[in-house]
Amino acid sequence: MIPRLHGRTHSPREPLAEALGQPLSPNDGLTEYTVVAHWPGLDYYTPNDEQRTWTSVQWAEHLEDPYLEHPFAASADDDRRAILHLDIRLHPDDRELTGPEWAETAHRFARAAGIEIPGAAEHGWRWIAVQAQPGRLDLIANLIHLDGTWRTPPADILRRLADEARRIEQDLNLIPVRTGSTARPAVRTAPTASAQLASVLAQLANEQAGPLAAVRGLVEHTAYRIARQPGAASTDTAHRLELIARRLHAIQQDLDTTAAHLAQPRTATVAATTARHTTHRTP
Repeated sequence: MIPRLHGRTHSPREPLAEALGQPLSPNDGLTEYTVVAHWPGLDYYTPNDEQRTWTSVQWAEHLEDPYLEHPFAASADDDRRAILHLDIRLHPDDRELTGPEWAETAHRFARAAGIEIPGAAEHGWRWIAVQAQPGRLDLIANLIHLDGTWRTPPADILRRLADEARRIEQDLNLIPVRTGSTARPAVRTAPTASAQLASVLAQLANEQAGPLAAVRGLVEHTAYRIARQPGAASTDTAHRLELIARRLHAIQQDLDTTAAHLAQPRTATVAATTARHTTHRTP
């Protein structure tokens, strides 16, 4: 089980579309089999399970509401990117989890990320967990609290998420990240030209501190501000900026994939060479 923390954004729409694996729709309702968990306070606002019939667009609007309700809420460094996106991937050979197991996993990661506090059901941060693709869970949250304060994620959030992933693997009998006590130690080699280039591409694609992530954040922020201006022209401009941000995200993903491919051949060659030497070793 591998948790991955994405760079924060101004809008939940792109993270939700990525979680669903398709564009958002104003018509197709998402059932409890897709939105497997959400912040406990939602039950206080929508009685009689009304939210079970919401469309993906309505879920996105629900996560966006704190922006409108608290237009001046921001982090300590005046950052308005309040949408936190976390995805969790199972090992390819893991069994399929049940709905309750996905829900339990979502709540445990929400607590590890600091966006759900036990005993404060009606007060908290809006978040939902989406299970729409095999072996994958996406958690999307707004860091603006119901009272307008900003929730800064823990400084050690990555360690907390990794530790919780190990505990969930053990509790649910899942395949851990590293398995096998007889695995050979990695062969240390000097970085090749391909590995160096792969590192450069990985830095460009980095969701936390990469230059493309910064550019994408500025574009998303501009789209958000323009969308709040009156007039059809503003709406059209905001939509075009959202498409630009989406293309930038696709470029990041392409760079990340290319970096992985650049780094892969050398690893495969070292493994094959080691295997040959082991096979032909004389007793």
